[in-house]
Amino acid sequence: MTPQEAYRWLLEHSRETACLASFGKLAGWDQATYTPKKGHAHRAQMQAALAKVLHQRATDPRIGEMLAVVEGSDWLGAPESVEAVNVREWRRAYDLQTKVPERLAVELAQATSEGEAIWQEARPKNDWVGFKPALKKIFGLTRELAEALGYQEEPYDALLDQYEPGATARQLEPVFAQLRQATVRLLERLEGSARKPNTAILRRFFPRAAQEAFGLEVLATLGFDLEAGRLDVVAHPFMQGIGPGDVRLTTRYDEGYFNTGFFSIVHEMGHGLYGQGLLPEHFGTPMGTEISLGIHESQSRTWENLVGRSLGFWRHFWPRAQEYFESFRDVRLEDFHFAINAVEPSLIRIEADEVTYNLHILIRYEIELALLRGDLSLDEAPEAWDAKYQAYLGIKAPEIKDGLMQDVHWSAGLIGYFPTYTLGNLYAAQFFAKAEQELGGLEAQFEQGEFAPLLNWTREKIHHQGSRYWPRDLLRHVTGEDLNPQYLVEYLTRKYTALYRV
Repeated sequence: MTPQEAYRWLLEHSRETACLASFGKLAGWDQATYTPKKGHAHRAQMQAALAKVLHQRATDPRIGEMLAVVEGSDWLGAPESVEAVNVREWRRAYDLQTKVPERLAVELAQATSEGEAIWQEARPKNDWVGFKPALKKIFGLTRELAEALGYQEEPYDALLDQYEPGATARQLEPVFAQLRQATVRLLERLEGSARKPNTAILRRFFPRAAQEAFGLEVLATLGFDLEAGRLDVVAHPFMQGIGPGDVRLTTRYDEGYFNTGFFSIVHEMGHGLYGQGLLPEHFGTPMGTEISLGIHESQSRTWENLVGRSLGFWRHFWPRAQEYFESFRDVRLEDFHFAINAVEPSLIRIEADEVTYNLHILIRYEIELALLRGDLSLDEAPEAWDAKYQAYLGIKAPEIKDGLMQDVHWSAGLIGYFPTYTLGNLYAAQFFAKAEQELGGLEAQFEQGEFAPLLNWTREKIHHQGSRYWPRDLLRHVTGEDLNPQYLVEYLTRKYTALYRV
């Protein structure tokens, strides 16, 4: 068999597998949105059956045989060619799938399924003692997973690499330390300001129908193709890309709080724009796939925060917001802008503002890293959590349900996942600075309702690249330098010292 024939087989196999996976994504979206209550048990059986088929296809020995034929062939061309990228990532995916023993995969699936159920029951009761054995088992199995996957320096790297290819704890530690120190200093300055926003203006009455209509108008203006996507309501917002021409956003509305619906729409839209920006001719291959969770998060954070919380953005949309919402008609734009950018330390990560959010993430990262390294035991973890919240944010959770037990991630086995949130913020600031350098004053463009230049820039530089570059390589390719936390630090400092006049 020639390398070309082997490649064609891999291409067809990959595209067929992706089409089958699309059914699973569609079923998952439907389960979160419209499945009748009594239909969830059958939906779980459907998903389990499909997962078995997908696992069999992903571990098909013929993949390894075909890769062996094509790898190293001169036919592949340069490392960044479409064919070479696809082969590289097919190899990576195949190795990840086949390195994990079936026994371990089954045990992990069972432990995390049970762990999530125990967490859901134990958290409202503040039952750390009841939850801890399940979490201990999950961390133990996760260490086994890291050993099976393999790593060069430490087990945590194997887990992180699943979500952010090429990233290691050694790379992240100095970057995160610099960000943490700068953020804590900035927070101290802001808390010392006598100037405080009036956030009560965001807690008036905002009819759901008006929120939805305004959200759809904003989506269309920013460039989300509503003929290739849709917006629905769920309990926990997410974006689901089904395939070319079908990218679905979800949100939730609170008629008593403006931020809940609006900013979740814009956040998920950022994810959705990435999905719509992937080249359809590469669907089902790595070149038509997002490279990492961190890069994905950079897109959502760009549109939610760097664009959607900017004054230029609201100078454009404020007249329309006042038309949609009677509650805003006596509110000054400047007061509204200050309110949506309010900074206040809080216990709950998902409620955190733009300045303090990364401190929540860094606490989780530092604790899970210490647990994996053996520097911290689970018995010591709640006290370590409280100490870090006190040191970084100046607050302490009165109950463990709002402390160590607040997130589902660890019970779901998502260890190594948290850093991708902060990496997304770091990437976003660095990409945005480069876009502004090349495109000129972006906020002035937003004020005029011109969002296409930024979207087209991200399409060309990021979305169309698929998985051609790993995250740090993509960052270097686009911006000309490695990950630099100073971009985020300077953005936050410039914006918030001006708002708080410190």
